[in-house]
Amino acid sequence: MAGTHSAKDNDLAEKAVKDDALTPPTGDDLAVVDDLSVSFVTDAGPIKAVDGVHFTIPRRSVVGVVGESGSGKSVTARSIIKLLPETATTSGAVWLRSRDGKGAVDVLRLSGDDLRRVRGGEAAMVFQEPNSVLNPVYTIGWQIEEGLLAHGMKDRKERRAKAIEILEKVGIPDAATRVDYYPHQFSGGQKQRIVIAMALVLNPGLILADEPTTALDVTVQAEILDLLRLARDEFGASVLIITHNMGVIADIADQVVVMYRGHVVEQGDVEQIFYHPQHDYTRRLLAAVPRIGQKLVVRDREGRPVERKVDWRTQPVAVEAKGLTITYPGRLMQPDFTAVDGIDFTIHRSEVLGLVGESGSGKSTTGRAIAGLQKVSGGSLKVLGVEMNGVKERAFKPKRAEIGFVFQDPGSSFDPLMTIAENVAEPLIVHGKYSSVADAKDYVGDLLEMVQLPRAYMNRFPHELSGGQRQRASLARGLALKPSLLIADEPTSALDVSVQAKVLELFKQLQAEIGFACLFITHDLAVVDMLADRIMVMHQGRIVEHGDADQIMQHPAEPYTRKLLASLPVPDPREQREHRAQLHELLAAEQA
Repeated sequence: MAGTHSAKDNDLAEKAVKDDALTPPTGDDLAVVDDLSVSFVTDAGPIKAVDGVHFTIPRRSVVGVVGESGSGKSVTARSIIKLLPETATTSGAVWLRSRDGKGAVDVLRLSGDDLRRVRGGEAAMVFQEPNSVLNPVYTIGWQIEEGLLAHGMKDRKERRAKAIEILEKVGIPDAATRVDYYPHQFSGGQKQRIVIAMALVLNPGLILADEPTTALDVTVQAEILDLLRLARDEFGASVLIITHNMGVIADIADQVVVMYRGHVVEQGDVEQIFYHPQHDYTRRLLAAVPRIGQKLVVRDREGRPVERKVDWRTQPVAVEAKGLTITYPGRLMQPDFTAVDGIDFTIHRSEVLGLVGESGSGKSTTGRAIAGLQKVSGGSLKVLGVEMNGVKERAFKPKRAEIGFVFQDPGSSFDPLMTIAENVAEPLIVHGKYSSVADAKDYVGDLLEMVQLPRAYMNRFPHELSGGQRQRASLARGLALKPSLLIADEPTSALDVSVQAKVLELFKQLQAEIGFACLFITHDLAVVDMLADRIMVMHQGRIVEHGDADQIMQHPAEPYTRKLLASLPVPDPREQREHRAQLHELLAAEQA
């Protein structure tokens, strides 16, 4: 695909910045991050987010940057196109060679028009959340054309043709028509494709992808990774991908940079990092990755496995669905939408039932119906002995205290103006267990200690906790009333692998000790395999497969389940190559 650089872009390409201490890229390197340090000014004084980072990005390669939240990954990537707030102070250099190889510039020294020409023309960014990038009031075609216009393409017809061409390249069906659609008319995966199209349309040499697959289903994630491979193989670009998912790194990366607390602790080719890691942190990161067939074993302080006191199969049924149907009424002359279509299942007390499937399959709707947050349209749903089809709130209200809910994003489910103590104590006060937060203070402290948070955190606000700490507090709130039934809706999807591992261990320990029935909703099959006794696979509102966890994971009977399993990236580069080939075979058979 031809580039769209202007004469000014060529001038920039020929303009090389020289410095005695810092060296521009040589040989086959497209970019060099050289002794980069970034500090932010805060009320409490300067905070150093990145400290003396150095690595290179070769041409036509994928470099993966991994590490936990707060390790400096995103700050490093944003520094490459100088996309930092005014409170940031930088030192070192970020050398970026032009695509035609005529010269290199230190991006940190650029400003004004020179910097604008680098952004989009030489390096472009793909952000984690497409909804934060796409403007809801403009068509996607207009938003792609905006970048072309800013870089000198004046002809309107030419811009539209280029927008349609790039949408076709990234796999948007019927691109000539859908170029005039608005962002809300596309699925989450399609919106991520559009954001990648916006990055590719100016044919830059470097694509910076910041957690581009974090909240996506495994099948959509596989498609996005194929698209980033296309950027390398067909467009000839280099890709810097930031992620905490080691399976993604095994799937796509050629080189790996491991970051921890603002420093690069290890870097090398993908096989060296996975098979011969040198740093303890890298080894811990790899050990925390959930894998299919790896059952989670939690031990007490004496080293003994923590096990449930009863066999769930002998316990009474907590939830029973027969022909459960949930329909959303259509609006503006649209037909009704059936989200859950005649499903049957049971959940026993002390059992963990895993519910997996893609977005839109009906997983969360099922969970909300069990919690009494969504009306049942047809069939039968009995929750703790109460029939939910046609139930009156007065009849169900006494049961609400027996049902806990752990949400996917505790940041949005906590009231930001309330302290952690007030948020955790809220269900206790609503259900009359305590009269005030002050009365509940000792019990709330016990709850926080149960989920391994210090009592001192009671007086903090949600934004003062990390993502993993907030999720633990969310779990404490869900268990505050000692529920008989817990619904966990994607509780670990946005967490780092090491934090996720700790939350899952805690979850299993509490489930063994308390013995609540649990519906665990997720799209991560490796996570559900670690926890669940039985697994239910949903697709388009129906149960396509249902059975013991080992049976579903090791011997799936349905093609859809096999596709889900093949789409899950394995944290092993050699095994993942075979895995990806298997997925492509399944997709080819599906289309045949």
